[in-house]
Amino acid sequence: MPFAMHCPQNGPSCATTTTMNDRLNQLADIFQAMANLLAALRANPYRVRAYRKAAEVVLTITGDLTDLATRRQLQEIPGIGKDLAGKIEEFLATGTIRAYEELKTPLPKEVAEWASLPGLSDALVSYLYFRLNIRTLADLESLVASHLLRTQPGFSGSEDALLAAIRGQLQSTTSTPPVEAP
Repeated sequence: MPFAMHCPQNGPSCATTTTMNDRLNQLADIFQAMANLLAALRANPYRVRAYRKAAEVVLTITGDLTDLATRRQLQEIPGIGKDLAGKIEEFLATGTIRAYEELKTPLPKEVAEWASLPGLSDALVSYLYFRLNIRTLADLESLVASHLLRTQPGFSGSEDALLAAIRGQLQSTTSTPPVEAP
């Protein structure tokens, strides 16, 4: 049975309609993409597996997902717990899932550049930024100085070399004289 799809850019009522099957496919794609993004960030493997399983399970639903959500029966679906049920309800209400939008947000340019520092990789920088909330070079310096970075899988360098590189960058940003007007 067709129903109106929420289109945030055009307001809640769009001329586009879709079938429940299309919505289930879209939701499964989002859950699969979330699993892939979480795997790239080296998230808990059980969490990654839960999203992969949810993507598979959603495709097997034959009833009206909106009706199941309204009757609070989403958690009765094998593989769908409280957290995933909440994400399904959010998807049905808004057409997207906030956690997914946050996951696919790219790193700020200055943070992405950290991957060029000794011992850091793109995956490790993403993990530090999104999972450990390391937002500045000063935060990264504190993490390395505390010797906690060495406990992270994927760190392959010398803490001393990384600290020297970080401190060099921090000094160059603080010692650069401001540009004077002519």
